[in-house]
Amino acid sequence: MTPETIKFQGAAGMLVGDRWAVADPLGTVLLLHGGGQTRHSWARSGARFADAGWTTMSLDARGHGDSDWDAEADYSIDALVGDLQRVIDAVGEPPVLIGASLGGMTSLVAAGETPGLARALVLVDVAPRVEAVGTRRILDFMASAPDGFGSLDEVADAIAAYNPHRKRPSNLSGLTKNVRRGEDGRWRWHWDPAFLRVRDEPSREAGYARLKAAAERVTVPTLLVRGASSDVVSPEGAAELQQLIGHAVVREAKAGHMVAGDDNDVFATQVVQFLAEQLP
Repeated sequence: MTPETIKFQGAAGMLVGDRWAVADPLGTVLLLHGGGQTRHSWARSGARFADAGWTTMSLDARGHGDSDWDAEADYSIDALVGDLQRVIDAVGEPPVLIGASLGGMTSLVAAGETPGLARALVLVDVAPRVEAVGTRRILDFMASAPDGFGSLDEVADAIAAYNPHRKRPSNLSGLTKNVRRGEDGRWRWHWDPAFLRVRDEPSREAGYARLKAAAERVTVPTLLVRGASSDVVSPEGAAELQQLIGHAVVREAKAGHMVAGDDNDVFATQVVQFLAEQLP
């Protein structure tokens, strides 16, 4: 199934997404990627959820992919939640929110602080308590090539070094969805460099205290899918989330932090089963 491109008016610019539409859907699934990613990180997952009967949308966050960069470089959690609320208003019904990393933080804050906004919540390797070593590794990787790359081979080498769990692609054309070619001929990541002016997640106004308080207020069905070899969410962090959200279900995938990309079949199966059980 090939998705159609869709657009939403965000709080400060246009947001671009993909939609897999199905006839007589079970509801809407909204996919939010991690910092430095684009909506294309959900390509296989989106098709799988649509096959299961859900109209599915993946969204480029502000400053990422084809969505507008913010003129004020506002990439705070409040700005991201504001965009999400506008999208949900346009959709016209509470969706199942599935968020990875930063997208999961956005979803958790939105679901906890605005009751009724979401129908269910799926957190992909993110929790109120995250490990500093893992988040630092992500930010260091994002900042590691300020002058870009000379070729797609260099891009592939950098990704392979950062994420050894994933096989290096033999066809590099897919990487053009994650990088853009500048007038100087060099390839740079497909997000606003100003996003990295914030060098730690607490500075995005999404520190531990706020995420913990939001989790304590979540009432909708909740699933955490943790990467078994993740250096971002530890077993202790997952256990704490389950204490904060007493009804939460925790599952693991044989993956690192990039769960959907590392082991999409297991991830998508776990989510589809969870939704079938919780939202019959």
